[in-house]
Amino acid sequence: MPEHPDVDEELPSARALELSEAGASAAPRVLLARGNEPLAMLVRRGFQATVAPLDLPFPADVDGARAERLMERLSHYAFRLFLRGAILRRGAFNPAEATRYLEPPQAEAFAQDLVSLGLAAREDDGRYRLTHPVASFGGTLEWYVARELRERFALDVAAGVKFHAPDVGGDLDVVATAEGKLLYLEMKSSPPKHLAPDEVGAFFRRVRALRPHLAIFVMDTALRLSDKVLPLLQAGLSTQPPPPPRRVLREVWALTPHLYVVNARQDLMTNIGIALAEGFRALAPASP
Repeated sequence: MPEHPDVDEELPSARALELSEAGASAAPRVLLARGNEPLAMLVRRGFQATVAPLDLPFPADVDGARAERLMERLSHYAFRLFLRGAILRRGAFNPAEATRYLEPPQAEAFAQDLVSLGLAAREDDGRYRLTHPVASFGGTLEWYVARELRERFALDVAAGVKFHAPDVGGDLDVVATAEGKLLYLEMKSSPPKHLAPDEVGAFFRRVRALRPHLAIFVMDTALRLSDKVLPLLQAGLSTQPPPPPRRVLREVWALTPHLYVVNARQDLMTNIGIALAEGFRALAPASP
C-alpha cells in the first residue's frame, strides 16, 4: 500500500498563513460610479466591466440640436447606408460612389447633410471627405441604437462595453436595463452575406457568459434573415435540433422566448421595440 504524504509537512501552518496575509498590502477598492445600472449588473455577475470609447465620425460628446439632427438622419435607413459607404471609401469620395442603392440626387443631398452636421467637408474638386475618419460604421450604429433605447424606451444603457470574461472574445455592443432585467444587443452593420459562423459562435459565448434576461441580434439590413442569418443562429443554440424560429412580425424573429433577431425592414428601432415587447412579455408571470 503506498504511503500517504504527511499533510502537515506539505501545507503551510495556520500561523504561516496568517502571517503571510497580515503582511500583504490591502486589496484596492474598485468602486463603481453611481447611475449606470447596466455596468452595476455586470459587476454583480462577477465581471469588472469597462466602457471603451466608440469609434465615431463625430465628437462623442455631441449634444443639443446637432445631436437631434444627427439622430433624425440616422433614423433613415438610406442615410445609414450612405454614411456606411462613405466610411468605407477611406478618403475623398463622390457621393454617387458611396452606395449603389441611392440615386445621385439623393446621394448628393446626404453628402450636404454630412457637411451641415460637421461630419464631412467638400473639397475643391466636388468630392467630400469625412472630418473624423473611422474604421467602420459599427460604432455609429451602437451610438444611435443606445441613444434611441434611452430616449424612446427609457432604458438605462451602456455601449461599447468590455466585460473581460475569461475565454470570451469581443465587446458587448449595447447593454441595457429596465424593470430589474438585463438586456444585451449585438449589432451588425454589414449585409448578411458577411456574417460568419465564428461571429455567431462568439455571440453565443458572450450570451452564455453574461446570462442576460433578453438578447437581441440586430442586423442593420433590409435583406431577409431567413436565408442565412437564422440558420447560423439556430446552429448555435444549445438545443439540437433547434426549435423552428417564430416570426413575430415582418423580420422580427424569436429563436427562443429570450433570444430575438431583427433587421431594419420598415424601421430598425420599431423592430427592436417589438422584440423588447415580446421579450418582456415572455419574462412576465403566467396569466391567471
